[in-house]
Amino acid sequence: DLEAPNLEFDLQVLKKKQDLGADYAVTQIFYDNEKYFNFVDQARKAGIHIPIIPGIKPMAKLSQFNVLPKTFHLDLPEELTKAVAACKNDAEVRQVGIEWGIQQCRELISRGVPSLHFYSIGAADSIREIAKEIY
Repeated sequence: DLEAPNLEFDLQVLKKKQDLGADYAVTQIFYDNEKYFNFVDQARKAGIHIPIIPGIKPMAKLSQFNVLPKTFHLDLPEELTKAVAACKNDAEVRQVGIEWGIQQCRELISRGVPSLHFYSIGAADSIREIAKEIY
């Protein structure tokens, strides 16, 4: 999670990576853009000036509703939780994931992110649909 309890430690590690020559960083998966923006703000305050690229993964299956939060220690926004909970099958979840991804990416781009990174495992078709809408 971009607001994990050990955020200070994570920022120290990222600062060390920058100091050792990293040109950029990519975040883990997240669904709440405010957490990304807050993380970048904290990184800048910690002296981290390399580009921090947001990591996006469209939700594509009902099983991901439970697996992603546990695996990546992330919180799902209430609006996304409600939308996915109302889905009856993977096709409906995939559509919600595409719509959420479009909205999420448009906001990130409008706020000047340096680039977008898509985690594509199991979501290549969804990413293609998102890319058609945002580029």
